[in-house]
Amino acid sequence: MSSKHRMVPFLLTFLFHAAGFAQKLDMKALDKIRQEGMSNSQVEAIAHQLTDVSGPRLTNSPGFQRAAEWSVGKLTEWGLQNARLDEWGEFGNGWQFEKSYLAMTQPYYMPFIAIPKAWTGSTPGLISGDVAVVELNNESDFARYTGKLKGKIVLVKGEDFDAGPTFKPDAVRLTHEDLDKLTNSETFGGQRFSPEMLERYRLMRNFRTKVDSFLKAEEIQLELIRRNGRHGTLFTSNGASFQAGTPDPGPAFELSNEHAGLLQRLKNSGMEVKVEADVKTRFFKEKTKAANVIAEIPGSDRKLADEIVMLGAHLDSWHGATGATDNAAGSIVMLEAVRILQATGLKPKRTVRIALWSGEEQGIYGSRNYVKKTFGDAERMMLHPDHEKLSAYYNIDNGTGRIRGVYLQGNEAVRPIFKKWLEPFGDIIDQPTLTSRNTGGTDHLSFDAVGLPGFQFIQDGIEYGSRTHHTNQDLYERLVMDDLRQMAVIVASFVYNTAQMDKKMPRKELPKPVAR
Repeated sequence: MSSKHRMVPFLLTFLFHAAGFAQKLDMKALDKIRQEGMSNSQVEAIAHQLTDVSGPRLTNSPGFQRAAEWSVGKLTEWGLQNARLDEWGEFGNGWQFEKSYLAMTQPYYMPFIAIPKAWTGSTPGLISGDVAVVELNNESDFARYTGKLKGKIVLVKGEDFDAGPTFKPDAVRLTHEDLDKLTNSETFGGQRFSPEMLERYRLMRNFRTKVDSFLKAEEIQLELIRRNGRHGTLFTSNGASFQAGTPDPGPAFELSNEHAGLLQRLKNSGMEVKVEADVKTRFFKEKTKAANVIAEIPGSDRKLADEIVMLGAHLDSWHGATGATDNAAGSIVMLEAVRILQATGLKPKRTVRIALWSGEEQGIYGSRNYVKKTFGDAERMMLHPDHEKLSAYYNIDNGTGRIRGVYLQGNEAVRPIFKKWLEPFGDIIDQPTLTSRNTGGTDHLSFDAVGLPGFQFIQDGIEYGSRTHHTNQDLYERLVMDDLRQMAVIVASFVYNTAQMDKKMPRKELPKPVAR
């Protein structure tokens, strides 16, 4: 039998299967969602609270706690049930910086753009010292500097990142050609990184810890680390160890690309270079367990209320700014989506559950542990009874850009369903796109790992890769409010449609256990 003829039974089976999940759209309900989301939007007010008022939101920091408690209170005010902080297990130390100053004082004075490295220590007040530039690529390099760095301010020479002019716009939207490439791309799913990439990352992290320990043992005053970025934008790293019980690292700054280059060139020319600094950081070690924000709209149908539709985004951020696009944006959209459902008076048949995750930036800990506790253990593929109750999970974590479609995560059975759901919004989604690809690296993977339908939306990039992702520029001004409104309407409609389906969302084959 030819491959063409072999496809016929498959397509007929697929279409028959998909037809079982078909439903007539409730256009009156969708119109209510659109009207509420576009005319009575609260995205600006929510954004102000999560960014300006809460501040940076490292997991277990006071900023995260402010944002989480405000979210619980607001969800309760909107009428959601059982709004709470849901503890998921051990995370580690909270941390924040409370003073930050770094400047070159010789051969002339210049203030520097720099951010204390996350989970590093304080200086003993204002310090000053000579700059030494060191190159540490492996442990054998340590011997070159042993006994030579005491009292120095040490710049660890890293990659020479390009800091020249840019000739492309910082803010971009997906073109029709970009979307066509997504549609035509080879399907992939599951893990974002290969085992080999994960092993290299683990080795790099372990080596960085050894570098920090070596420099601390050499009794340097301060470590400076060159970071990528240009034009005043500084991309922070994954920080030092936040694990409870580990020794506090010495003080360290992550330094702008241009200012690190200045120090290196001055030292290379033989000049004496001095820097002064004052950094104060605080560790929060009393409470090392972490929690997610959870709340529900109870289902209205007696037979289906026990089933669940989830939507979520991670609430935690990095500390260089207020985490506006990563990922206050996603949390804003999800909060606004459930507010819309409540304000319209719609009564979803299934229970709608919102989750705002913690610990995503350190390894999707919040969602992974929630799924492990609630639905199943991906490592052993041991499933809990609620695994059968979840219909779908929807996630936002690619910045402030508007929705352009959905990553199907290799679940082709949902394609005709989502295609139908996107059709009423053709006027606010340019070229609605569905791709089997997986965007990777965020909380929907926790659900996919145990065979549950978990989806991330395709979004316009805007400035995510050039200006905002993990940077000192990720502030309120980087949010595009019209895009957030559009996203909230689309998400609310997807959640509502899922809650009204006759059957739960079709699933892929149960994956094999995932070794950690």
